[in-house]
Amino acid sequence: MTIKVHGGIFSTATLRVRVCLTEKSLDYEFIPVDLRSGDHKKEPFISLNPFGQIPAFEDGDLNLFESRAITRYIARAYAGEGTPLVSSDVKKAAVAEVWAEVEAQRYEPPAAKLTWELGIKPILGMPTDDDVVKAQEAELAKVLDVYEARLAHSKYLGGDAFTLADLHHLPTLKYLMATPVKAIFDARPHVAAWAADITARPSWQKVLADCGLN
Repeated sequence: MTIKVHGGIFSTATLRVRVCLTEKSLDYEFIPVDLRSGDHKKEPFISLNPFGQIPAFEDGDLNLFESRAITRYIARAYAGEGTPLVSSDVKKAAVAEVWAEVEAQRYEPPAAKLTWELGIKPILGMPTDDDVVKAQEAELAKVLDVYEARLAHSKYLGGDAFTLADLHHLPTLKYLMATPVKAIFDARPHVAAWAADITARPSWQKVLADCGLN
């Protein structure tokens, strides 16, 4: 086995890589990283991710970090395996890439903050900052208004097929759909249908089961 993923069970970035590998039907070794121990800031981990963050990824002699860069590599390097996650049509691929950037630049900032406040903090026994939640809900709603318009004319964000543009949302959706933020998604019927579709994918359900998160 040459593929290794170093990360955390609850980490959204780690989950993003794991579901991508599962969509591609690839075997890999998952190596848990305990952030509380501080080992992620020391060798040998720091040689895999110089920022001391998770995940880190190995495929033979290739070492990568940053979850979205990793998923793009997986999708291209293993294009013939499992689910095609990047279109071979250059124009369709470009459209999907736009929406992948929208996820990273527009959706992720409020979604990540809400995931931390409402999804992760309760697990850690930490209090939720209601002011942060209120502000980020408003920001997320603006993004989802754009998604609603897009999904009224397209089954998936990147087009008619499931791509990385959709897959990258799965980890935060896992947490947010179990919180009151779900109402923001449900208020937009096309967004709600899209979220229900992608979160029901067998690959995602398998990852959640493997992590004990379902």
